[in-house]
Amino acid sequence: MNSTLVTFPRGLTSGRSPIVGVVPVGDRHGLVVAETPFHPLDHTWPDQPADQGTIGGLAVVDCVTGAQSNDGQVLLGEDVPVRRGAEDRQWLVVHVTETPLPVGAEVDLEVDPVHRAALSAGHTACHLAALALNAALAGHWRKETRPDSLGRPDFDQAAIASSRIEPHGSVDVYRLGKSLRKKGFSTEGLDPAKVAREVNERLAAWVAADAPVGLDVPGPELTARRTWHCSLPDGQASIPCGGTHVRGTAELGEVTVTLALDDAALTMRTTCTGHRRP
Repeated sequence: MNSTLVTFPRGLTSGRSPIVGVVPVGDRHGLVVAETPFHPLDHTWPDQPADQGTIGGLAVVDCVTGAQSNDGQVLLGEDVPVRRGAEDRQWLVVHVTETPLPVGAEVDLEVDPVHRAALSAGHTACHLAALALNAALAGHWRKETRPDSLGRPDFDQAAIASSRIEPHGSVDVYRLGKSLRKKGFSTEGLDPAKVAREVNERLAAWVAADAPVGLDVPGPELTARRTWHCSLPDGQASIPCGGTHVRGTAELGEVTVTLALDDAALTMRTTCTGHRRP
């Protein structure tokens, strides 16, 4: 099997393609097609959940990243021992179903557009919140550190422990331990409520600006290194990203964050009101 070509970076939610392989997933069936609109869960950085929908009329109960080695062995999800993009493997989008379909069959692929839109809104809001948090925490750095694309100290990348995209939002956990202190970040005087207010004020301005959002897509392969970008009033923002997004910040509706601080971590929960079912 060749690496799967993907159309979700272009915003597509439907397609038609031949089945080129089937791999066992426990007592279920992992269907691989030549080209798919489905966004799978990434095994390296599993922030955005998999798309929902159907393949050949069958419900896709899960959609995961697979890696096929030169000897033909296919490993899935957490069992893949290397980062996505390693050149000695073919990288696959595996659509998990309860019922098999034959190799060679041409099938329609349909992604649930409402669920996709909700995750896209959550992912864009997550990136904006991270950039706004970087700005709000800039005064807590005692040493120079790598800046984000807007020129502020990149707290998000320096401290991120986990990120989980949800419909209409996200949860990001940042480590505040010895390693971050050595890099020059100080928690002295850090008031989560005050920081959240500053973040929310900046987010409101960015949403009101209806800043254009897009992805730089260098190629159709699953492994292509895509970059999210947004033309904010503060400048041109960019973040490496393999997920899906809205087309403009106004689509997000109201975006707000809450922050919770303990001795070891800062947790940011982001929510937005856009792309909800009527």
